Amino acid sequence: MAKAVAATVLLLGVAATGLARAQVDAEAAQALAKRNDCFKCHAIDKTKKGPAYKRAAARLKTKPDGVEVIVDHLTSGRLVELEDGTTEKHKVVDTTDPAELKNLARWILSL
Repeated sequence: MAKAVAATVLLLGVAATGLARAQVDAEAAQALAKRNDCFKCHAIDKTKKGPAYKRAAARLKTKPDGVEVIVDHLTSGRLVELEDGTTEKHKVVDTTDPAELKNLARWILSL
């Protein structure tokens, strides 16, 4: 009985993860990132002026509030420390559409 419950929980977790990833519109997320010059400072898998998206994803994907943390980062304009140790205000993404912002955050977390 315990094995069956564990297997069911595992399958539900896998299904939920798959559904969450299926909800990501990667093309729209990348278009929003390009429109906002995000790739000027970030790359998917290498450090530029800012950290690689994969590095941010590795740090946040297991956190239940990972999407919210990224959305806040993209919309708050707060100071960020760059790879060279300097600080500057992070550019605010040019949309206030929660669906677009969450899609971008989910895309980053999917990397």
